[in-house]
Amino acid sequence: MTQAPPALHLTGVTLPDGVTRDLWVSAGRIGFDPVPDARPLAGGWLLPGLVDAHCHIGIDPTGPVPVAEAARQAEIERDAGVLLVRDCGVPVDTRPLQSRDDLPRIIRSGRHLARRRRYLRDLGLELDDPAELPAAVAAQAAEGDGWVKLVGDWIDREIGDLAPLWPDDVLVEAVAAAHQAGARVNAHVFGADALPGLLAAGVDCIEHGTGLTDDTIDLMARQGTALVPTLINTAEFLTIADSAVRFPRYAAHMRALHARRLPTVAAAAEAGVPVFAGTDAGSSAGTGIGHGRIADEVIALAEAGLSRRQALGAASWAARDWLGFPGLVDGASADLVIYDADPRDDLAVLRSPRDVVLRGVVHPGSGR
Repeated sequence: MTQAPPALHLTGVTLPDGVTRDLWVSAGRIGFDPVPDARPLAGGWLLPGLVDAHCHIGIDPTGPVPVAEAARQAEIERDAGVLLVRDCGVPVDTRPLQSRDDLPRIIRSGRHLARRRRYLRDLGLELDDPAELPAAVAAQAAEGDGWVKLVGDWIDREIGDLAPLWPDDVLVEAVAAAHQAGARVNAHVFGADALPGLLAAGVDCIEHGTGLTDDTIDLMARQGTALVPTLINTAEFLTIADSAVRFPRYAAHMRALHARRLPTVAAAAEAGVPVFAGTDAGSSAGTGIGHGRIADEVIALAEAGLSRRQALGAASWAARDWLGFPGLVDGASADLVIYDADPRDDLAVLRSPRDVVLRGVVHPGSGR
């Protein structure tokens, strides 16, 4: 029988409201009523546990990794303050990590769904016939935790450029299959051409989205479709273009998408598109995106034009609400990060969490 963690007493500035208050943690949950014999924990600025909304615990730039290595990746995320991960597709079963109380909560999306030779090797389920997609979506919805991952576009070597993977009518049927199963759909998209079909089909989240236009941004805003722009990933587009010497058209396209990446995110946020922080950690973009880089993504969102408060919320309270997890409220799981300075004044503070409290247990943050 697992022993309950000791009760804690915290006094600090709680975010996002900015109010100094006392919190008690008992049996792994937050409360506002005093708990006898609670151990004091040095205060500071208390932020709801950080969220990486596009993360691949279970892969690295070489491909799938053993579960023990996936656990190490999860520990790196935890020590950086990330206590909730939306996995955006891995080919290994990470369910054993979900049973460990010392690791971040993982919302699994199952495996990427792609066409044959139209995605990275060994990562996705590759379908020979696009008509197989609705059944594959239903199967992955049953395997995951309420999300399914589609590859919406990728290089087509026959034309030498990015191109959509799926016919529009198949997308309509596939997204309907996910929704009928109670799952949401996130779609990898770099270019512009795949976006109208994906959005018309009702996908719930666009990943990367560097090809968004005024029209597709407006449609996302009206539908409430979220955007996870993975800016530290798209920063690697120039490296990807430099490596694509056999496909000059594709390379030029990737350079053009890189040039517009920050203004595109700014335009989406200004239009009212919900924007959330995701690093794409584990991906093979450029030289590979390492784990534990959520602070870099938040800073990049601010550089793109989001306010510091918006950028913080995109990786904390707003993202938690979007994914169905509460912040610092009475009765919520005690998942929070403590800083010695105010991250609203300087987002770089996020790089040095002093203490990470996960399910009521204190772990030293990367700032220790």
